[in-house]
Amino acid sequence: MFELFWCRGSSRASPKKDRQHQNTNRRFILRTMTYQLLNRTHRWPDRSTARRILTRAALLVAAGLIGGTAPAQSASDALSAAADKGRILGSEKATVWMLVVSDFQCPYCKVWHEQTWAAIRNEYVTTGKIRVAFMHFPLGQHPNARPMAIAAMCASAQGKFWPMTESLFKAQDRWKDLKDSRPFTDSVGKTLSLDATKLKACMDAPSVAKLVEADRMRMARVGAESTPTFFIGSRKLAGAQTIVEFRKAIDAELAAAKPR
Repeated sequence: MFELFWCRGSSRASPKKDRQHQNTNRRFILRTMTYQLLNRTHRWPDRSTARRILTRAALLVAAGLIGGTAPAQSASDALSAAADKGRILGSEKATVWMLVVSDFQCPYCKVWHEQTWAAIRNEYVTTGKIRVAFMHFPLGQHPNARPMAIAAMCASAQGKFWPMTESLFKAQDRWKDLKDSRPFTDSVGKTLSLDATKLKACMDAPSVAKLVEADRMRMARVGAESTPTFFIGSRKLAGAQTIVEFRKAIDAELAAAKPR
């Protein structure tokens, strides 16, 4: 057992007026998806169907798949596409998404990852019940969080996002105060058998840094203010909560997602 803790910082810096515009945009997207359903069926959906549609819309907004401001990725940008895809786990048939909003330098993200993540992965991800996406939210007071996020995405481009994530959290005390974190990520890359030339090129690629920044912007827009934060279906959980709390939230969302 551990207490509820999280890291707060200066990651979200949007002016009040911009936040109001973003909230309006989110509401518009949710309404639009509902209206599209009405146009197809010519009837108002029952409560459970409407809830599933709105939940899906909310997650699409959260993931930046609709209504986001992520930099447009060209079809030829294989590096960004591979990096983006590699941080997703779970069956495509899963009915519930879980977004993990995290900062590699946040001590409470490390606590959650080491004490709760394995149980969620074993009970819900490998069994095909939920699909998980790791979203980067580097906080301003953590200077090495951003380069570590980029390193994780570059490992992702080589199919090693989750092993890199394990390594970064496990060794957090070794790299958090480094003035130059590149030698450390290079050494981890070697341990994970990453192609060193490709890793260096990726770490220097503006497109990957833009992916990390796009994550931060999208998560701030949907209400992330601290790390770790989690969006599970239509629910938001903040802080390094216990597996008991996650089971409650996930089981409730799975039950709500079942056809009635």
